[in-house]
Amino acid sequence: MTQSIVVGYTATDAGADALALGVRLARGLSLPVDLVIVLPAAGTRNAAVPPERAYEDYVRGQAQEWLRAASAQVPEDVSVTGHVRFGDSFAEGIIAAGEEFDARLIVVGAANGASFGRHRLGSVASELVHSSTIPVALAPAGWSKQDVSDPISRITAAVGTRAGADVLIEEAVALTAQTGASLRLVSLVPFDVPAGLDTGAVTLVHNAHGDDVLTQVRAALPEGVTAEVERASGDSVEDAVAHLRWKAGEVVLVGSSRLAQPRRLFLGSTAAKMLHELPVPMIVVPRSRTAGEA
Repeated sequence: MTQSIVVGYTATDAGADALALGVRLARGLSLPVDLVIVLPAAGTRNAAVPPERAYEDYVRGQAQEWLRAASAQVPEDVSVTGHVRFGDSFAEGIIAAGEEFDARLIVVGAANGASFGRHRLGSVASELVHSSTIPVALAPAGWSKQDVSDPISRITAAVGTRAGADVLIEEAVALTAQTGASLRLVSLVPFDVPAGLDTGAVTLVHNAHGDDVLTQVRAALPEGVTAEVERASGDSVEDAVAHLRWKAGEVVLVGSSRLAQPRRLFLGSTAAKMLHELPVPMIVVPRSRTAGEA
């Protein structure tokens, strides 16, 4: 089966942002888009609404109309197919669709209330990044205003030495090769240092961590793959991310927390803090079954 980019769609600004990012990723990876609307399964609907066939047909018809309108906005060089699915929750339905269509990535938008160009995890995205077996791409608010014809310019991997880092690097290298983007490795020191640790000690920890990470990762890169490296610094994760420079068309990869079950996501505290300052899409990569336990 051919892989695809599965976009979790709603007829909202967030849905438009997810579609815009999905189209850019699909073009960069030379994959089709499966555009999916998830409707509540019969058992999850309001009991006050009778489960009449006419009502079901109306809801499905409205969803299909939204899909047709959204698909019409997709450039002709990207193949898109719309689907209506039912699930106990939107996240459950999107994960099921991702498995059905052998998704390379699942893409969703930010929750209502997110500042322009920033992320905000709503209930759907939060459930996805804590349960999906497939990498999840999060589109910042307002991403639909971007020019989807612009290529993926750079893949930035936020790397560390904890279990699962090798999986993250493999994914970053694969995306770099497939999209033709450049690769940047960023070492973010764990900022959850003990209370009272002085600035000099933090700096020493940061430098040692960064040198160790970059040495290991560089040595593990496949032959012919080069990467620029950067050690982000700051008083907090948010501060460090805010001081990094970002390119138009850039995408950040982070690994799933060590708390995740094998082949599932669990957004760790560092990645969650990064989201507050990131002006670019983030992809959360699951740990594989071969990754060591933390």
